[in-house]
Amino acid sequence: MPQLDFADFAPQIVWLIITFALLYAVLARLVLPRIAEVLEERQDRIADDLEQAESLRKEAQAALEAYEAALNEARSDAHITAQVAHAKLAEEAAAQNEELEAKINAQASEAEARINEMRVQARDEIRKLARTAARQVTARLIGLDPGDAATDAAIDRRLKEGV
Repeated sequence: MPQLDFADFAPQIVWLIITFALLYAVLARLVLPRIAEVLEERQDRIADDLEQAESLRKEAQAALEAYEAALNEARSDAHITAQVAHAKLAEEAAAQNEELEAKINAQASEAEARINEMRVQARDEIRKLARTAARQVTARLIGLDPGDAATDAAIDRRLKEGV
């Protein structure tokens, strides 16, 4: 193997150093600046993306807060609207109840008046029937007609006694 021959060892080391120096110079002047440039661009892009992400996060947080505020306001408005509607319905129900109560009271008063009128008519009819029956019974039993005044006086006495 020629590379392990000690006689040719010194020139091989010289050529190794020259090749290494040239390779280092080419890499240092051409390749490494380009690699550094790409890394710097990449770092800048990452920093921009992070800034943009932070900005979007802040916008999203602001939008969320605005949404929550709008939602709370809508809930509050809905609650107030429900309370107003409930109060209005209660008011309408009370008015209808009062109206119905007034109608029922009026109908009850009319019914009581008709009942009293019918009671008076029934009492008069009973009185007439009682007078006629009493006169007929008296006329048949004793053969005399007692007359309207005597019959009415007897009926009134009996009614006062509760019979």
